[in-house]
Amino acid sequence: MSRYKDEQCRICRREGQKLFLKGSRCYSDKCSIVRRNYAPGEHGQGKKKLSEYGTQLREKQKTKSFYGVGEKQFRKYFAMAENKKGITGEVLLQILESRLDNVVYRLGFGSSRAQARQLVNHGHFEVNGKKVNIPSYLVKAGDVIAVREIKKDSKIIKENAEVNSSKPIPEWLEKDNEKLNAKVIRLASREDVDLPVEEHLIVELYSK
Repeated sequence: MSRYKDEQCRICRREGQKLFLKGSRCYSDKCSIVRRNYAPGEHGQGKKKLSEYGTQLREKQKTKSFYGVGEKQFRKYFAMAENKKGITGEVLLQILESRLDNVVYRLGFGSSRAQARQLVNHGHFEVNGKKVNIPSYLVKAGDVIAVREIKKDSKIIKENAEVNSSKPIPEWLEKDNEKLNAKVIRLASREDVDLPVEEHLIVELYSK
């Protein structure tokens, strides 16, 4: 799958807000939004009024950036959401929240979703006792996610677990800090998604 390889901070500047793609850097004075809060490029500081389509497109791009998902996979998730019961936009967010890399990030095992994705890729986690190295794996209610026994001494895992030990955990997850595992109590609801996303704009965009 194609992956964005340019400077991550340019994405935040393009959207005009922090997307927290760089972990602790996003909370420091080094954050590009703090230093240069305007779009990248030669005409970045010029004011430009977005059309209705442009607003919808930016909302989709922003949501893709939040979760680190490519266009093809995002469309796949939207199609899945359309075929499920419920409000399409809310179901879409529920699917995105159910990605294993996002769950690992939400649990504080990764400082960012990008780092969480890398940890999953490198086989640091198991689901229901079986190793899973696919970041897009969708968890279900009742699943148990755990750091694999042979990876519990990982420096990154230990550092993140210590730094994020007091980090609030979403209500749909139940974490055991000592055992480095967690259980999916239920799937995420719209109220559990703390990201500034207007999902109805995405639905309107794909419905054209």
